[in-house]
Amino acid sequence: MGRHAVRSATVTTISLAVLDLAGTTVRDDGAVEAAFVDALGAVDAGPGTTGFDDRLDYLRTTMGRSKIEVFRTLLGDAARAAHAHDAFESAYGSRVAAGSVQPIDGAPAALAALRDGGVRVCLTTGFSSATLGRLLDALGWREQVDLALAPGPGTRGRPYPDLILRAVLALEIDDVRAVAVAGDTANDLEAGTRAGASVVAGVLTGAHGRARLAAAPHTHLLDSVAGFPALCLG
Repeated sequence: MGRHAVRSATVTTISLAVLDLAGTTVRDDGAVEAAFVDALGAVDAGPGTTGFDDRLDYLRTTMGRSKIEVFRTLLGDAARAAHAHDAFESAYGSRVAAGSVQPIDGAPAALAALRDGGVRVCLTTGFSSATLGRLLDALGWREQVDLALAPGPGTRGRPYPDLILRAVLALEIDDVRAVAVAGDTANDLEAGTRAGASVVAGVLTGAHGRARLAAAPHTHLLDSVAGFPALCLG
């Protein structure tokens, strides 16, 4: 289980659960990668161009991070990165509108169980706030969570702890040790660890497999988010 990456969980009462969207609570089925390929094509960096395979590998490595930052790193030029990001948002938004994005089995019940147990729930993403809103509307989850956050000015995406700490502040959580984090990427786990969360759980339903998650700092590895409430509610 990646013994050297497991850190001891501090036993405390969990007040806030911070969960990732795509791959953790929302079934991805390759939608993010397909939209990314479409976006690269829009800036003449898609399939068949020099370095495309490396760019795709970088996307897979950086799953969970802010998408605009990924494009800035890959493409360098700010205007070109912004164009690619807009194309990505459009391509992914079309897939959301077509109904290709669905909850992972057990996710709605997990969100309900957390809130019924007195735990506040925040959903986070590396997408823009506009795409986050479209996802919440498509899933009907606006009333099922207490907060939903995306990177933006003054709030860096994962692996930085900003989204989690912003949720702590917004929901007036007294202690970062009262936070539990769940995500499907090493970047989610890194962010949870940097934020000081007591529970940092990797789930095996998304972008990064067991070996990658086990090598990242974590307290638990779960088959899916369905097992997450048990860690938070004791």
